[in-house]
Amino acid sequence: MAIDYVVDYACVPKATLGTQGIIDRLKGRARAEAVIRLFRENGDERPPSEMGFELTRSTPQGGEESRVIVVQDILNEATALDPLASYCVGCPANATGEAFGCIHVIQYPLSAAAEAWLLKQLPGPDEPLPWLLLRQTVTEMGYDGVSVEPLRASGIYLQDERGFARGLGEFQVSSNQVFEMLFMLGHIQPAHAGVLLLFFGAIPRDGEATHVSEILNRALPPDALRERYPFRMTADSSDDSTILELKQFFYALYHAWSLNVRLLLDV
Repeated sequence: MAIDYVVDYACVPKATLGTQGIIDRLKGRARAEAVIRLFRENGDERPPSEMGFELTRSTPQGGEESRVIVVQDILNEATALDPLASYCVGCPANATGEAFGCIHVIQYPLSAAAEAWLLKQLPGPDEPLPWLLLRQTVTEMGYDGVSVEPLRASGIYLQDERGFARGLGEFQVSSNQVFEMLFMLGHIQPAHAGVLLLFFGAIPRDGEATHVSEILNRALPPDALRERYPFRMTADSSDDSTILELKQFFYALYHAWSLNVRLLLDV
């Protein structure tokens, strides 16, 4: 299970296979490769056409159904990606530099270290403009984190049982509220993307009020926006896997914002 996200930028691959069609094939190929690797590690040299695994799915009626999937069938389905990969070279929505780099995931559960890291990125009172905007947004939008409580209680989505909170002068923000702001509001529109990039320090936030307006309204062309507001997050040797995936998420969000397109979410 994972958070799937996609820079919603129109392209030939999406027009050919559909966004979900690409996602399904990428996931299928990754699953098939993992199964082959597992078989090989256990000394099984059968070809993929003779490998299978059982897939169980929930039915609309609340039950479960299982079927055997042949690995070669998944690989065959994924070959439809191959002739389309060249369109990803130089694509402005490609946030990873790889084929279909507008599509990526954050694996569950999110680590406790990553939740704490997210809170640390928020502006404090020493950054008055973004701090005031954060306080206003949390208050007026009613972000209380309640919708995240069942996810945390399940133990599947968030590693820590209780979560964290950070005092920011006159108010505090919890990691439940952070998760809600990032992932529980549906697809991320460009204006909201700009707000999130500011809140989490993914772009410079030491400018004037006119810069905030520029960021929210995307008052410049994509290249000019990226030049004035460079992406600031970089990988660190102390980052765990979730923090690295979150930094990649913010980089995709940065691409979507600068291109004035949505970042699609499947949480």
